[in-house]
Amino acid sequence: MPERLTEMLMDTWAPLVILWITVFPSMYMAPTNDSQVLPSGSSGGLNEINEEQKVLNRSKRGWVWNQMFVLEEFSGPEPILVGRLHTDLDPGSSKIKYILSGDGAGTIFVINDKTGDIHAMKRLDREEKAEYTLTAQAVDRDTNKPLEPPSEFIIKVQDINDNAPEFVEGPYHATVPEMSVVGTYVTKVTATDADDPVYGNSAKLVYSILEGQPYFSVEPHTAIIKTALSNMDREAKEEYFVVIQAKDMGGHMGGLSGTTTVTITLTDVNDNPPKFAQSLYHFSVLEDIAIGDPIGRVKANDLDIGENARSFYDIIEGDGMDIFEITSDSQTQEGILRLRKPLDYEAKKSYTMKIEATNVHIDQRFISVGPFKDTATIKILVEDADEPPIFSSPDYLLEVHENAAIDSVIGQVTAHDPDVTSSAIRFSIDRNTDLERQFNINTQDGRITLATPLDRETSTWHNITIVATEDRNPSQISRVPVAIKVLDVNDNAPELASGDQAYLCENGKLGKVIHTMRAIDKDDPKNGHHFVYNLPPELAENSNFTIQKKKDNTLDILTKRGGFSRQTQEVYLLPIIISDSGNPPMSSTSTLTIKVCGCSNEGIAQSCNAEAYVLPIGLSMGALIAILACIILLLVIVVLFVTLRRHKNEPLIIKDDEDVRENIIRYDDEGGGEEDTEAFDIATLQNPDGINGFLPRKDIKPDLQFMPRQGLAPVPNGVDVDEFINVRLHEADNDPTAPPYDSIQIYGYEGRGSVAGSLSSLESSTSDSDQNFDYLSEWGPRFRRLGELYSVGESDKET
Repeated sequence: MPERLTEMLMDTWAPLVILWITVFPSMYMAPTNDSQVLPSGSSGGLNEINEEQKVLNRSKRGWVWNQMFVLEEFSGPEPILVGRLHTDLDPGSSKIKYILSGDGAGTIFVINDKTGDIHAMKRLDREEKAEYTLTAQAVDRDTNKPLEPPSEFIIKVQDINDNAPEFVEGPYHATVPEMSVVGTYVTKVTATDADDPVYGNSAKLVYSILEGQPYFSVEPHTAIIKTALSNMDREAKEEYFVVIQAKDMGGHMGGLSGTTTVTITLTDVNDNPPKFAQSLYHFSVLEDIAIGDPIGRVKANDLDIGENARSFYDIIEGDGMDIFEITSDSQTQEGILRLRKPLDYEAKKSYTMKIEATNVHIDQRFISVGPFKDTATIKILVEDADEPPIFSSPDYLLEVHENAAIDSVIGQVTAHDPDVTSSAIRFSIDRNTDLERQFNINTQDGRITLATPLDRETSTWHNITIVATEDRNPSQISRVPVAIKVLDVNDNAPELASGDQAYLCENGKLGKVIHTMRAIDKDDPKNGHHFVYNLPPELAENSNFTIQKKKDNTLDILTKRGGFSRQTQEVYLLPIIISDSGNPPMSSTSTLTIKVCGCSNEGIAQSCNAEAYVLPIGLSMGALIAILACIILLLVIVVLFVTLRRHKNEPLIIKDDEDVRENIIRYDDEGGGEEDTEAFDIATLQNPDGINGFLPRKDIKPDLQFMPRQGLAPVPNGVDVDEFINVRLHEADNDPTAPPYDSIQIYGYEGRGSVAGSLSSLESSTSDSDQNFDYLSEWGPRFRRLGELYSVGESDKET
């Protein structure tokens, strides 16, 4: 308990402790055998300490103490004395040396090795380092041997008020709704002080407001900013600049202070109703404006912003409520007036309506301010416009019989000009809808007539478009669809739907139904089809077949006897007359072919040919098929044998040894210049065939037989060789007997148009000695090497 009390007192009353240590050292340091260390050393109490130690009779080491103190930011002409170390072993003969080590030893703190005085050599800052831990030891000055074990002690830097408060997070920005009540929380600021919050009041802060009254206030200890004035209006002033001060030393005189700024913005609330800029709006519009097009815009201004300024518009009364509508533009907050139904200047020339603008979002706190809506009057004048003709009906449906006469009237369309100054109307048919030109129209009265005959069975409906055009202004036109239905008349006779053949089994029974007939009619009577079936009068009493009509408009064919035989009669022809119920009735005769067939026990026809009875009794169908297969196989073998005999290994082309096209002639003559014209016949080179006739091919057989080509006579030297080559090429391309493989063709022609001329010695008229080859160097890089060779040759000849 005494030790704890001592620590508390020393932390709080350091200057008094130093004095107390001197007077009552027993409470702060343990007894030792023969040594003592004193802060701010005084030897006056050593006898008391020794007596106290003898009374206590303890034996402990001599280096025990708590801490020393030094003021921060102390500056003076001399180093400040922190404390003094002393031991009873020091008789005053200077044989004891005091050593100091640890934090700042030798730099910040220096000890007098003789007296043990500790001095602070530098200015200290508690905010940089609050305490230093050092180690002290007494050693023999001569031998440096420790006289006692080392002991640690602490030097604490005592704080002074040398740091002003700081707002680290400033400047601040905050918002608060407009029209807020007094005391509404805005924001909180925080300042920090680097001084010691435990020692004194150096770090005790008090907040105050320097700028921003009377609108805002700040709590002195919590730094919470609140509203100090009610009903602040954003529309009057939106932003406020507030200065907050934090002062240490509890706000007393001499304390340090710091400031920060807080920008406070009032946020909007819906406290203002919409208001039209004027009470009456005038608009004019042409009567031909399209439905949905805008007519004009109105706007109710609202001092609020954002969602609080949004309004919706409505027509609340007037004679145009069903003709016009008003919608809201979300971007501009305007009301857009649009047309809902067509206008007619001739029917009504003006409209008057009352519109209303109402806020979308209403704040119930301000409902007492008044209704958040406003009204205005709109007057719309309709202007006359040149309108196109108007048909008496949006569409027409006409009917005509398919046997109607040409130029007969089918129907009529009518139209009028709705303008005050009415214009005559001219009618026409859009021929894109009547490509076959089956109808005509009277341009004056709109009567539609028939131009070509109609056939309901081909086309039941015809859809055309009638065009009405003003005579005064041809650009004003209107169109109307006209549907023409072709009515049926009985102009088609009935006929069999399908199945004009039937069969009956031999030895069939009497009264058996062998076939059921069904008739069709292209006409379409109103009451449906009703067919009448009859046999021709000459067959009404025949002994073979009879007919019987059924309720579904079909007809059954029945046998009147049995015992039919293919050997007696294979086919029976039964004509039947089919009549419809039209007016006048139409009829046709259809012939039913009835074959007598051999049937199975189930009545299924198997053979309806009489020739089946002449087959030999012992020869079946399978045997006939086998015989036929053998014959076909023998024929295939014979054909293969003959084909192989024809394709023997023979030379493909019969050629004689004199054909120069297929022979390569070799000779060792290097050429003698102009003498080459005497060694070879130029005519032979131009016509290498040399003979009349052609070489037959034996590898193929031509589809067509061609006569052998007539050989061309040798061409003299003076003819056009280019024309000769083209003729020969044309013959080779069109000759089916020419060989399909490559052959050597020899021509004595080098071509025309060469810049260099001919290099052949066949056409040279002079000898090598007369030639000058210097011009070869002028032909370009391709002939440079040739010119050098000839130049070298000329030099060799001269040498």
